[in-house]
Amino acid sequence: MRLRTLTLCLAALCALPLAHAAEGQDAASLGQRLVALDADPALSGLAPLERLQARQAVDALTAARSRSRAAALEVAQWRVETAELAARTGLARREIERLDRDRADLLLEASRREAARARQEAERLRIQAQIQAEEAARLREAAEAEAQARQEAETVLQGVSSREAARLRASRQRAAELKRQEEELLRSLEAPAANP
Repeated sequence: MRLRTLTLCLAALCALPLAHAAEGQDAASLGQRLVALDADPALSGLAPLERLQARQAVDALTAARSRSRAAALEVAQWRVETAELAARTGLARREIERLDRDRADLLLEASRREAARARQEAERLRIQAQIQAEEAARLREAAEAEAQARQEAETVLQGVSSREAARLRASRQRAAELKRQEEELLRSLEAPAANP
């Protein structure tokens, strides 16, 4: 029996350093995670409060006695995980902000391009309207010139018609006068032949 008790005590004494070694490994593992978090340049400067709390929890785990060691390990694990998550969340927020700025820049550039296109279209429409107005003015002037030329031609034709009508009247009057004279001459010739 004594041998058995002695063996158990010896086994307990041997297991004690192993338990301390395992507990030391947990603290070292959590410390390494914090070092890796600090070493990542993408995550530097993010979640400083959570990192501080995680370091304090790892330090408390290292200094904890065996009775409170399990609770200190759990708290240290939570704090390290919280620091890691907070840093990754901060990185995601930073990336979202960058993407939002890029999106705003792209929207601004698209708006500028759209405004430039609208100005170009307005200028094109203005030039087209100016060309159409000039063409309409040219056609109007041509129509007015044609109407004036027609009016002048009608005036000339009326003048020619008036002269021709006057000539025709004069010619008819002369023809009538000649016919009357011919009839008088015929009568005068017929009258002496009837008197003999």
